[in-house]
Amino acid sequence: MRLQPVILSGGSGTRLWPLSREAYPKQFLPLTSEHTLLQETARRLDGLDREHPRLGIGVLDPLVVCNEGHRFLVAEQFRLIHRQPAGILLEPEGRNTAPALTAAALVANDEGQDPVLLVMPADHTMRDEAGFRQAVADGFTLAAQGHVVTFGIVPTKPETGYGYIRQGDAVPATDLVGPAYVLRAFVEKPDAERALAYLETGDYFWNSGLFMMRASVWLRLINKFQPDIAAAVGHAVEQSQNDGGFRRLDRDAFHACPSDSIDYAVMEHLSEEKAAHGAPALVLPLQVGWSDVGAWSALWEVRDQDEQGNVLDGDAFVHNATNNLLVARHRMVAAIGVDNLVVVETPDAVLVVSKDHAQDVKAVTQHLQREQRRELRHHQRSHRPWGDFESIDAGERYQVKRLTVKPGETLSLQMHHHRAEHWIVVSGTARVTNEDRVFLLSENQSTYIPVGAKHRLENPGVIPLEIIEVQSGPYLGEDDIVRFEDVYKRGANEC
Repeated sequence: MRLQPVILSGGSGTRLWPLSREAYPKQFLPLTSEHTLLQETARRLDGLDREHPRLGIGVLDPLVVCNEGHRFLVAEQFRLIHRQPAGILLEPEGRNTAPALTAAALVANDEGQDPVLLVMPADHTMRDEAGFRQAVADGFTLAAQGHVVTFGIVPTKPETGYGYIRQGDAVPATDLVGPAYVLRAFVEKPDAERALAYLETGDYFWNSGLFMMRASVWLRLINKFQPDIAAAVGHAVEQSQNDGGFRRLDRDAFHACPSDSIDYAVMEHLSEEKAAHGAPALVLPLQVGWSDVGAWSALWEVRDQDEQGNVLDGDAFVHNATNNLLVARHRMVAAIGVDNLVVVETPDAVLVVSKDHAQDVKAVTQHLQREQRRELRHHQRSHRPWGDFESIDAGERYQVKRLTVKPGETLSLQMHHHRAEHWIVVSGTARVTNEDRVFLLSENQSTYIPVGAKHRLENPGVIPLEIIEVQSGPYLGEDDIVRFEDVYKRGANEC
């Protein structure tokens, strides 16, 4: 039987602001290794079939579900690790995890293949990946038999930021390496006193958001408990369109879909306390150094610390300081005589917060949202499917950017109503379209694009093209773009 990984990559990761932004959230960042969290998730099952040959597991390439705005980021992340996803399903808008899984199950179950689905959030990390694969092998055995399986994280402290799972009776299963339990109940996030009581009983796990079941089982359950979701997503998949390496779910049908999580939509109905009819779900304990990296304090916990408990990332220095997390992305950061702090430096923002108040970063992002500040959504360096650009300087009626165009890539054929542009080639070769003229520019050469001129920039070379762009005019917003042709098929208002 086949195992179909399903990676849910719809999160915005704003609790890790300013490193994580809405347009470039934490799953695309290398926070715990040289690979990003999404890449770690995609690689996490490597070796499963070799380690457990008796099960005959055929591990398929992952299906990824993400929002439209992140599609090029997802594709690029896989390209960088020389992998190809089985498919990238595009949600027109967020509808939580139950509709996302339903869409993936319908695609995975095409032509009745009915694989076992392994549902994984894209932004988690695990220290013991071999231990995780062992738990997945046990879960595969149970899911192949028709069970619904979730994984409970063995708690290490009285955590108030997670929901909990209460275990029931042990399930006799001689073909498993680890234990399995009936899932007795889901429990909401507790206060500190109740969380301590949960830890002391040993009957409670953190809810990981990891699930396994056959595609047909999920589809049967979502039809039973949430027929509105099943109908809307079914129509969205039926009316979906293939767009290069992406599959776009129908916008109108998906917009009509109720928003709900896997837990609330289905899993709670399968707990022993509520499963009046049919078998309850099962829970497998997971003790593999798991973290959802849901706050800066969580990142400090999973990173290697020095003898004073400090984690230093980038050009950082500490003296007479303990238990701090310092992240330097643009310039040197020094901390002296301080304890239990998180300091995160990026080119356009600096965060200083006590680890005890790491969850309160949301107050900053709420402020940025109210003020409609760009720092909520974008970094100073903005990523595009053709490369990226970084704002270097700006003032009244002018802006200076550094553009990097990847080899073989091209910007859209476009024009601007309000701004003119001067392009100076720093390195590489540029092919420029300026109205009816098409010509090449090499290092230290420049050209001028008047207001209203139809133009395009391409990199025909084999090395990155770097351009300094000087914009001038009364309005310099990114929305002053009229596209005539675009190889990436972006909409009029899409980056």
